[in-house]
Amino acid sequence: MSLLSLENVSKRYGDGRRERVVLSDVSLQLDAGELAAVWGLRRSGRSTLLHVAAGIEAPDTGVVRFLGRDLARHRDEALGGGIGYCQQTFRAGEARTAREHVTLALLARGVVSPEARSRASAALERTGATSCASLPPAQLDGAEAVRVALARTLALRPQLLVVDEPAKGVDLLARDEILTLLRSLADDGIAVLASTGEATGLSGADRALSLGDGELHESPARHLAPVVPLRRAAG
Repeated sequence: MSLLSLENVSKRYGDGRRERVVLSDVSLQLDAGELAAVWGLRRSGRSTLLHVAAGIEAPDTGVVRFLGRDLARHRDEALGGGIGYCQQTFRAGEARTAREHVTLALLARGVVSPEARSRASAALERTGATSCASLPPAQLDGAEAVRVALARTLALRPQLLVVDEPAKGVDLLARDEILTLLRSLADDGIAVLASTGEATGLSGADRALSLGDGELHESPARHLAPVVPLRRAAG
């Protein structure tokens, strides 16, 4: 049984003549320890795909299953629990420091204060964000903001990490480090589903997918193939 399964999922927006089909009969399976990256042009529906996979939005037709259960019926217990959706935005005034920002996410889930602080510190260390943990969120650069956002999500100990465009707004060197971090999280056993608007964002993925005209393909367009270094098989 796959950790995450999308079965013949469709999603459309608008009505009448202005209706736009974003996902059309999409199916996808993702296992623990697997990193799948979805490439698509702007307005291709890649963010919608991730929202549906995480349970943030419900599909119009089809079924999304997490651990074999219909996500539409178990959304409240899965999202923020077994499923971690990484949001790279920080609410103004929500926390004074990055560390506090991660800690507050745990306190909101009912984790007691001492454990919340310990888990926040461990998550910040895991994502390489310890050096910026004492900074106000507004002072974080692009890469630091991504690392803190990932720490906030990882502190909840998800089995599935869903992250939309993790390298967006990050410079070239830092982008490669972020993608390497996602690869290492998958190697630790977390399933990772990420999206990207650039072919270079497919680096390190076990599966490189492409989304266009509502259809999801198991391999990227031919002109993208040379820039997709997949993980080498063990041994």
